[in-house]
Amino acid sequence: MDLLLDIGRIFVNPLLYIALIAAIMLGYFRVKRERKIFRTRIVWGWTEFSGFLKDGLKYAVIFSVIFAGAGLVLPLEWLAALSIISIIMVISGFYSAGSFIYLAASAVGLVGLFDANGWSLNLGFTDFNGYAIAMEWLLPVALLAGALVIAEGLLISKAGAASASPQLEKSSRGLKAAVYGSKRLWLIPLLLVVPGSLIEEAAPYWPQLPIGESSFSFILFPFVFGFQNRARKTLPVYLFPKIGKMTWQLGIGIVLLALLGLLWAPMAIVALVLGVIGRIAITVYFEQKERHGKHAVTPKAEGVMIVDVLPDSPAHKMGLQRGEVIRKVNGLAVSNETELYQAIQVNAAHCRLEVLDHNDELRLRQHVIFRHDHHRLGLIVVN
Repeated sequence: MDLLLDIGRIFVNPLLYIALIAAIMLGYFRVKRERKIFRTRIVWGWTEFSGFLKDGLKYAVIFSVIFAGAGLVLPLEWLAALSIISIIMVISGFYSAGSFIYLAASAVGLVGLFDANGWSLNLGFTDFNGYAIAMEWLLPVALLAGALVIAEGLLISKAGAASASPQLEKSSRGLKAAVYGSKRLWLIPLLLVVPGSLIEEAAPYWPQLPIGESSFSFILFPFVFGFQNRARKTLPVYLFPKIGKMTWQLGIGIVLLALLGLLWAPMAIVALVLGVIGRIAITVYFEQKERHGKHAVTPKAEGVMIVDVLPDSPAHKMGLQRGEVIRKVNGLAVSNETELYQAIQVNAAHCRLEVLDHNDELRLRQHVIFRHDHHRLGLIVVN
């Protein structure tokens, strides 16, 4: 019963509900923007909310087994500080600063600041007084931060491009061009060991890395982190996996540095500091790279450039993708949206498309499109 109560504490953390609402609003505002620009919804409105709940579940199970099984103990004061920092991040909507390494390091700074100055904050259910900075509890914090940065990178690689939403802006030549923004929140609930009495009473031989407490317990805590980036020069399908790869590699580096803390305690704080610097470097590198150069999706002299493809549409079933160029339809060369749909009606029952893919290789696609229902093709193009 005590274990169930400790696990149930996740439902009294306001961070969980604030993040749930924020994930819903992400989808709402994205759909609203898509309808305003393109007069249609491109991606399902509940995509961000569904991903918030489901994407991190396998990492939750893996890391819960690892950290709870190893008995890595985290102070409740740091978890409280992390909740405060995370809530500020979620409410602000500034998810570029939502990487977990930023949140973890900021929470360390917050507990140290409150402790050093003797400050106190009434949270309603308890008083937050900070916590003395000590290497014995910074080690599990650094290990946890590294693990969640690994998960962050893998999530960016897998889901960052899928929900990237197009917007239009002017290119250097004054033409309409597309950019793709991805803004996500992810939840990874972890079962953690914290100061308490449950484990000592039920399993006295459970391994723990102590932080000065004589008894320990479990808690299920909602770790929330965010991601925000924009693809301009590179298509999302190529950009976000690159960002994700560098991020999970950084996470591995953080974990390895933190493990050296077992030999030399200050390496835990070194791991956190270098992790923050490394994550900033990744963000700045890709932002600078995307800021200069031509847009990946902009009007072409020959053909119609695809901005996006609506899910479950004929275009989606034909395998058409963002950034590809439709050169011919039913044997007729097309150079704008009007010519595209006029050519479709020539022989809608056997609509044949010649498409130039991302490698500038020509491929053929065919699908049935009903006459006078050309909008069912499901393409968003740029002229």
